[in-house]
Amino acid sequence: MSENLIISISGMRGIVGENLTAEIASDYGRAFGTYLRAKHSQPERSQSVCIGRDSRPSGPMLMSAVAAGLCSVGIDVIDLGIVTTPCVGVMTGELNCCGGVVITASHNPGQYNGIKLLLGNSVAPPPDAAEEIRRHFYERDFSDVSSVGGGRISSCDRTDRVHIAKVLAILNRDEIAAGRFKVVLDSVNGAGGRVTCKLLAELGCEVSAINCEPTGVFAHTPEPTAANLRGLCEVVKAESAQIGFGQDPDCDRLAIVDENGRYIGEEYTLALAAKYMFSRKSGKAATNLSTSRMLDDIAYQGGGEVIRTAVGEANVASAMLEHNCIIGGEGNGGVIDLRVGPIRNSLVGIGLVLQLMAESGKSVSELVSDIGGYYIQKEKFAADAEQAKRVLESAQKHFVGAEINTIDGCRFDFEDGWLHLRVSNTEPVMRVIAEARDPGTVRKYIDTVLEIRREISG
Repeated sequence: MSENLIISISGMRGIVGENLTAEIASDYGRAFGTYLRAKHSQPERSQSVCIGRDSRPSGPMLMSAVAAGLCSVGIDVIDLGIVTTPCVGVMTGELNCCGGVVITASHNPGQYNGIKLLLGNSVAPPPDAAEEIRRHFYERDFSDVSSVGGGRISSCDRTDRVHIAKVLAILNRDEIAAGRFKVVLDSVNGAGGRVTCKLLAELGCEVSAINCEPTGVFAHTPEPTAANLRGLCEVVKAESAQIGFGQDPDCDRLAIVDENGRYIGEEYTLALAAKYMFSRKSGKAATNLSTSRMLDDIAYQGGGEVIRTAVGEANVASAMLEHNCIIGGEGNGGVIDLRVGPIRNSLVGIGLVLQLMAESGKSVSELVSDIGGYYIQKEKFAADAEQAKRVLESAQKHFVGAEINTIDGCRFDFEDGWLHLRVSNTEPVMRVIAEARDPGTVRKYIDTVLEIRREISG
């Protein structure tokens, strides 16, 4: 069955050659450029957009199409080549661009690709801006220019240097180098291998790189989950490395393997980064409603607090900017440090975790044990808008006494755990996430929701 082209708050995603074509990509570039020109008619920033792409074979075609669309409405294009999503975020500010584009489908399999949009502040468009861009696209309302006014294309080869310099600026390079850490890196043949290996070399690490050539032919299913990183776990154990890092193709998510070759889960990426930051100073952190309570525990111990947002990187980044947070991100392995940029960045995650290891003198497994763990489970079931509404209403009546947050579906906080129900942004399903200290409690909450759903669906 064919899938629909998805256009969400952060951009477009589809199957290349089926519902994502050069023509569609060009029109999407025209829509984005039309929006930017209207917002920057007397720009403080230049009317230029930098474009980067992950390593998927369809990347050059889609990049060229988006660039053509942008140029046709008078926007200059700066081609960054194969770079990571956080690299594009960094360079959008560095080059004073009014926007950025990443050609990537993130963790999705190879037949997919996508077009991720960033505004001049390196954050995805807010809902009103995203809706305006969608309108330009669907109504084909483009501000095309004559040949004289067309945008021009140039290239920039400074991306890795600029990005690495920004990450090194928040670290103590000598202290990390003194640890002489042996690291295994799996970049799944995406965009992250080159720049991450350079960073690790700058930090004095001995690096064993697997799947780091940017071929775009993924060595395994690209999402950095336990099932997909068995090979990384085996290499860490076989080579007696102190840590293993697994990235997704566009390098905004990071999973960690401890010195025993054990996958510790993406939730710990943000937790470990936050543990380091809160050991240095107190402040605020931001994350979404679906992220582990470990972050709250760490912030509390450090005299700080956590701000919860709706799911979505742009929501977390906006909250961080508003509250000047010292750390933030999402439980999918995405870490945000505003000193580098308001975008999930696996290089930031790597640097902060290595810094924590260096300063504490502890192994990954010891640090994980210090944090303590929760059991988290994620499920989903088919639900149209009316069914989802009824499930949420029934759940609120059932879980009397829970602390309820309704900014994105419903999150119920209990003394022994929490439950989050929300409608997916990308498919007609309801997502159910529960966390507690023991699996029995998690199962109890999820089974209650599934029973509510059965009663509603008949």
